[in-house]
Amino acid sequence: METLKSKRFTASQNHRISPFCSLTITLLFFLSLSLAGQNTAALQEAFAKSQEFESRGNFTEAISSMKTIYQEDSYEINLRLGWVTYLAGQFTESSAYYQKAMKLKPYAIEPKLGFVNPASALGNWDQVIATYNEILAIDPQNTTVNYRMGSIYYGRKDYVKAEKYLEKVVNLYPFDYDSLILYAWTNLKLGKTREAQVLFNKVLLNKPKDTSALEGLSLIK
Repeated sequence: METLKSKRFTASQNHRISPFCSLTITLLFFLSLSLAGQNTAALQEAFAKSQEFESRGNFTEAISSMKTIYQEDSYEINLRLGWVTYLAGQFTESSAYYQKAMKLKPYAIEPKLGFVNPASALGNWDQVIATYNEILAIDPQNTTVNYRMGSIYYGRKDYVKAEKYLEKVVNLYPFDYDSLILYAWTNLKLGKTREAQVLFNKVLLNKPKDTSALEGLSLIK
């Protein structure tokens, strides 16, 4: 009768990897590492060339460098192509690349900030506002987006909405010139002359003899 010890020994033999299989697995492992290294080197070279062409203002070649290693599922490549196609004035293509990057990294803010550049260039302001709202849902204190939203609504003469965004920026950066001057004018447009006067005078501390602040003060009686 076969003993328990012999059964265990037989079982271990049945699961033992042959030397040939072990060698094959090892070779495949090192081959995959080699290919990964080559791929990384190619990516780095393409990015470096693209950036060099961009610095020279040669956006066509900057785009071509990236397309030689294009991978649809690469966040970094799509983000880069979104930027250089925007610089080249290819706004529709730029929007598409940024949208791919946004899908790959839904919570990333940088592709959303990138996307608003071609979207605004194309006049798609509803898309711009929707994208800014997506960013604020992730990062409510984002000063860049709050300032831009304030600017958009100020330009639309919706001063109530503009005030909401600009007040947040000024609370975070109380002595920032751009935020202060726009917030001052927003208050003036809303008829808040006392608040506007205080803000215009703060602007003059930051930027003495500022023509916009002086103009605003001249309108306050």
